Amino acid sequence: MRYRELVNVDVTPLPGIGVRKDFALNSGRRVGVVTHRDGTIELIVSKSEDPDACLASLPLTTEEAGTLANLLGAPQLVAQLTEEHRELPGISTRQLTIKSGSPFDGHTLADTALRTRTGVSVVAVMRAGQINPSPTPEFLFTAGDVLVVVGTSDGLDEAAKILKQG
Repeated sequence: MRYRELVNVDVTPLPGIGVRKDFALNSGRRVGVVTHRDGTIELIVSKSEDPDACLASLPLTTEEAGTLANLLGAPQLVAQLTEEHRELPGISTRQLTIKSGSPFDGHTLADTALRTRTGVSVVAVMRAGQINPSPTPEFLFTAGDVLVVVGTSDGLDEAAKILKQG
């Protein structure tokens, strides 16, 4: 298994405002999040030589922040699992989304019967930036959940159809 280099995250209390968490990119700029005391969230980009000099600020709702976390986190998890399964011929990893209007929005993993019907395994669910590893059969899906599934290519294709159509 290959280990990734860890990135140092700086945490800076902002008196009367909240907390800034950021890190340096390879380009030298800094990217991070300011979580305000009132619960609002800002995505920020700062200058490398002056972290207090904000180049860009983008306010995010809690839902938007969760969606962004899913967009960033799920592909990283899939890439890691793909690397780990690289030497297992015929095994693939994919991310599948529970879309609004899916017959399984508001239903459990057991209700999908994905493993029985397709042979694939749901190894994690990303929701609002949080990874839920090894979900139990009682895990309740919500629109926007990103499922990380492992199985054969045919099984993964079938699982995608089931999650979309029922």
